[in-house]
Amino acid sequence: MKIQITVLQLLFPLLILGQSFVSYFTGNPGNVNPGNVKGGTVLMGGGTENDEAMRWFLERAGGGDVLVLRASGSDDYNDYFYSELGVRINSVETIVFRTKSAAEDLYVHTRIRNAEAIWIAGGDQKRYFELWDRTTLIDLINDRARSNFCVLGGTSAGMAVLGENYFSAENGTIRSEEALQNPFDSKITIRDKPLFRPNFLEETITDTHYDNPDRKGRHTVFMARTGFRGIACDEFTAVCVDEDGKARVFGGYPEFDDNAYFIQPNCANAEPAAEVMEAGQPLSWNKNAAALKTYQVKGTASGAFHFDLSDWEGGAGGSWHNWWVENGRFNELPSDSLDCQNVVNVAEHSTKVGVRVFPNPSNGLFQIEAAFPVREIEIFDMNGRKVPFRFDGSSFSLPKQIRDGVFILKLKTKKGTAWQRVVVY
Repeated sequence: MKIQITVLQLLFPLLILGQSFVSYFTGNPGNVNPGNVKGGTVLMGGGTENDEAMRWFLERAGGGDVLVLRASGSDDYNDYFYSELGVRINSVETIVFRTKSAAEDLYVHTRIRNAEAIWIAGGDQKRYFELWDRTTLIDLINDRARSNFCVLGGTSAGMAVLGENYFSAENGTIRSEEALQNPFDSKITIRDKPLFRPNFLEETITDTHYDNPDRKGRHTVFMARTGFRGIACDEFTAVCVDEDGKARVFGGYPEFDDNAYFIQPNCANAEPAAEVMEAGQPLSWNKNAAALKTYQVKGTASGAFHFDLSDWEGGAGGSWHNWWVENGRFNELPSDSLDCQNVVNVAEHSTKVGVRVFPNPSNGLFQIEAAFPVREIEIFDMNGRKVPFRFDGSSFSLPKQIRDGVFILKLKTKKGTAWQRVVVY
C-alpha cells in the first residue's frame, strides 16, 4: 500500500499553500516495536547507493520502520527500501521539509520516535542547517541514535552533516586547489555546532564525493582548521559503523577503485598544528612529510575490510599513508602504521612554544602558562573571522554575547607560533 499525504492536507484539505512538509508513506501504517534493533551509522559518499551497505542499514532496523528525511525531491527511496533490496521492513516514510517549523511539528516528532532506521538524503547541507539547527528534531534523533534505538545514515550532504564539525557550503562549494592556496577562503564555512552526534564520530569532520572531484586537499584544510580527524568516502562507497565502532567499508572493489579514508593528525608529532596557516597564504602542514596518518580501505561487496573507530589505531585489509601539504601542494606516500604509544597529549599543550592553555573547554575564560612572554594572540571562529577578546598577559576571555562553540587560538612567542583549538561551553 502506498499513500501520499501531507499532515496539513489531512487537517485542512483546502490549505495546500504554505504547508511545512510533505509525507510519502509506503507499507504497513501500524507501528511495530521489534526487539532486535541494532544501532550504527552509515556514511555514504554519494553517487548511486551501494546496495549491500543499504541492506546492512535495513537489517539493523530489525523489520521495523524506516524514516527518510530530505529538503528536496520526493519518494525515490520508498520502493527502493521497501521492496527492492530484499530485506523485510514494516514501512518506509519520506518527509520532505519545506520550512523550519516542520522540525517542531508533533507529527514529525512521533515519526522519529517510531523509527528504527533514519536516513538523511543527499542535497544541500546548507539547507539542512537552515531547517534543523537547534530544533527538537535534532535532539530526538540524537537521543535515539546514541542509545542504539535506531540506525542512522546519510549520503552526500546527508553524510556531510553527520560529523561533529561539518562543511556547511553556505557560500558555495570549494575545490581542493582553492582551499590549499588560502585556508581561510570565504567559501570555507565550517559549522562548529553539530547537528547530529552519532557514536564514534566525536571530533570528526567528514567529506564526500572524494574521487569526483578530488577532495583530499580541501579536507586536509578542514582538519587543519579544526584539529579534528576525518572520514571520507569515494562515490559509490559506504562506511558502516556498528555499535562497537567497527567501520566496515562497502564498494565495488576490485572491479572499481572504491575507497574510504580514515585520517588523523599524526600522534608522533608533539606539535601537530600546521607550520603556515594564514589568510591569503598557501597552507604548509608538513611535519617531515608526516602531518597526517591515513588508513585507506578498499570497499568490497561483502564489506570484508574495516577500521576500528573505538581507538583509531588499526583495522584489516587497508593500508597506511602519510599525507602532508607543502606551500599549498598536497602530497601522499605509503607509510608505516600509526604508533601512538608514549606520545604526549598534544591537545593540552604546545611544546614548540612552551605554552599551556587551560581549562579547555571553559566558560569563556582561559589561563595561559608560557615559558616565554606571549607577544601576540588572535582568536578566530571556524569561518576564519576574528573574534574579540580581552587579554591581560596571563589569561584571555571571550565576550559573554559570543555563543558556545569551537574557536582557533593563534599565539606567538619568541619561539614561534602555535595554533590551538579552544572550546567554549
